Amino acid sequence: MAFEGLSDRLQSAIGSVSRKGKITEADLKQMMREVRLALLEADVNFKVVKEFVRKVNERALGSNVLEALSPAQQVVKIVNEELTELMGGEQAPFNFSTKPPTVVMMVGLQGAGKTTTAGKLASFLHKHEKKRPLLVAADVYRPAAIDQLQTLGQQLNYPVFSLGTDVDPVEIARQGIEKARIDGRDLVIIDTAGRLHVDDTLMTELQNIKAVANPSEILLVVDAMTGQDAVNVAQSFNDRLDITGVIITKLDGDTRGGAALSIRSITGKPIKFTGRGEKLTDFEIFYPERMASRILGMGDMMTLIEKAQQDFDEAKAAEIADKIKANTFDFNDFIDQLDQVNKMGPLEDILKMIPGMNKMAGMDQLKIDPKDTARMKAIVLSMTPAERENPDILSQNRRKRIAAGSSRPLAEVNRLIKQFNESKKMMNQMSNGNMKGLEGMMGGMGGGGQNKLSQIAMQQYARRQKKNKMKKLKKKK
Repeated sequence: MAFEGLSDRLQSAIGSVSRKGKITEADLKQMMREVRLALLEADVNFKVVKEFVRKVNERALGSNVLEALSPAQQVVKIVNEELTELMGGEQAPFNFSTKPPTVVMMVGLQGAGKTTTAGKLASFLHKHEKKRPLLVAADVYRPAAIDQLQTLGQQLNYPVFSLGTDVDPVEIARQGIEKARIDGRDLVIIDTAGRLHVDDTLMTELQNIKAVANPSEILLVVDAMTGQDAVNVAQSFNDRLDITGVIITKLDGDTRGGAALSIRSITGKPIKFTGRGEKLTDFEIFYPERMASRILGMGDMMTLIEKAQQDFDEAKAAEIADKIKANTFDFNDFIDQLDQVNKMGPLEDILKMIPGMNKMAGMDQLKIDPKDTARMKAIVLSMTPAERENPDILSQNRRKRIAAGSSRPLAEVNRLIKQFNESKKMMNQMSNGNMKGLEGMMGGMGGGGQNKLSQIAMQQYARRQKKNKMKKLKKKK
């Protein structure tokens, strides 16, 4: 995650007061100094840092935090709320046109991942909003951009409109939108040209495309790895085009990520989406509150639940739950579960969304090799149907045969069977209401200070659930 370094520093700063029953003004001052250094080191704009620290300090001193029964929780709550506000407060909705097609202009510098992001956005809006996209190749200066967009279109099964490299991009945009109207396409995504730097020629062309296309959204694609310069780029594009939002790419890279925290404050324009990997599905709506919770080590239960709802087969999940309860969960079910969890993304990222889990010993070093999953599957698939359905019959001779068939060491086969049996036993206990073991495990996560973060995270999650429920009820009325 791009905010890994910032996350560690902020959690350390807050943890220094979280471990105390009462905190003094001197404790608060020291914590704010650490918070300021953490933000500056993460490449957050110094003016933004100054304002953020001022607000947190003002609120902490002005709300009787020092006399509160739980001052540490109050401080964490204030930092969390101000961090959320810094990144935009609430999630910014996507602007759809009342008269189709909705036109989106993708703008940004060369190398930011604009063309790939155009494909990701098309896929996301098709899946979640049932839109029928048309991709328009308006970058005529980099022939590879047209080829890349056409390849993406083939992968996603969306049409790509192109007139080659000898036609004015403004004309390509105009004809592309007309083509979408004729074909009944309700979403047009225009992939525009980029440069290695901001220049007047590029901006004039983009302004001309905007005048013809009248887009509902002008989304600036910014590479998180460009650091503080990303803020300057965002400001330049906003001054000339009045962008409607930002998409931050490469948030999974080894970068300080502070630019993402600065963009909203400097431009006043929201971050709408983030890209986290190379797959076309590695694309998320940006929720300021959820990102603040992740940075502070409080997990992200809402995103975890949404991922589960999106990627899990409900009927299959219910069937497996019944099997766990009846203690008939076998290796066939194990493989099904493995496949479904893999759909949600890297397991280490999923685990970090659970409040407090990121502070478990060794979690920061946890890297689960996708090949490990393939090896486990190879072992299970080397079993006979009878062995998969009834693991109790797996004698040592059978295990030797499975090891040879899967080309894995016998010790690895034994370890997998042992882990399976232990997991099965634990799941059976949980399904029958014996939650003491789980409660003890959660209670021991990360020590006193971090446990308070977990409690606050769970309280916030409960409040969000209640808020969402109220919204749904209002809509029904």
